[in-house]
Amino acid sequence: MNLKKTLLGLLVASSFGATALPARAEVDVVLNFGPPPPRYEYVPPARVGYVWESGYWHWNGNRHGWVVGHWERARPGYAYTGPRWVEQDGRWRYQGRRWDRDGDGIPDRGDRDRDGDGVPNRFDRRPDNPYRS
Repeated sequence: MNLKKTLLGLLVASSFGATALPARAEVDVVLNFGPPPPRYEYVPPARVGYVWESGYWHWNGNRHGWVVGHWERARPGYAYTGPRWVEQDGRWRYQGRRWDRDGDGIPDRGDRDRDGDGVPNRFDRRPDNPYRS
């Protein structure tokens, strides 16, 4: 009887370990009004191997809250873009921080060869060529 309970417990415990959870959830925040003006922050002197992320307004579901600036560890070969609010057609969209591999301003999920010509974007003179063969 005790062996059955132990085996059942192991089976239940192992099923929890097999559950897939998202590593990171991204939420698209769009508001009809913009954030307050940015606050002044002291920017410390540059540090080798780090990038300074300036403070920004973050939406918590009810109101904006200020997130103070901090250091982010640099990633060699990537360009860093900090979090910001962008106005589009009278609405404000939050864009989180991102690391861009080829410096084209487009997130790197699938932009290593956007036009599919076999030449990586960083070496392609026309990475968005609509007339590729």
